Amino acid sequence: MPAAKAAKNKPVKKKTSAATKPSKPDLAPVFTALRKLLESYLGYLTVQTDKPGNYHLEAPSILHRKKPLYFAGVRTGKNYVSFHLLYMYYHPAAKKALSPALSKRMQGKACFNFTAVDEDCFAELGRLIGDGLKIYKSEKFQQTIKNMQ
Repeated sequence: MPAAKAAKNKPVKKKTSAATKPSKPDLAPVFTALRKLLESYLGYLTVQTDKPGNYHLEAPSILHRKKPLYFAGVRTGKNYVSFHLLYMYYHPAAKKALSPALSKRMQGKACFNFTAVDEDCFAELGRLIGDGLKIYKSEKFQQTIKNMQ
């Protein structure tokens, strides 16, 4: 008869209770507040995507490769809400004028991540949206996009 194998003593892992796990932030108010910022600019801009946790606008009067040019959007991720403002790509000088609080939230060239409503940063984003819309409406910008075709 074969000899029984000796049982290995493994350290016992403690199970974490739901009370000790960090709770995820409630991102719905953040998404709603950022979406309202964008909705106030409907007219020149139109809705590209409108799904729960995913809202994007485009400029239908500016075509790039025969499609309306993307302007801005809000998307809920796993741990934060992302606000994308494409005009930041076309106007890098705008990044230099950002407040330190908003700069800290910047990811990449045109994305800002939030886990909670931040009135000061949201007000600044509202101004940036307005600035971006002015640039999108300018003849110089529209000609630049046409030349890229």
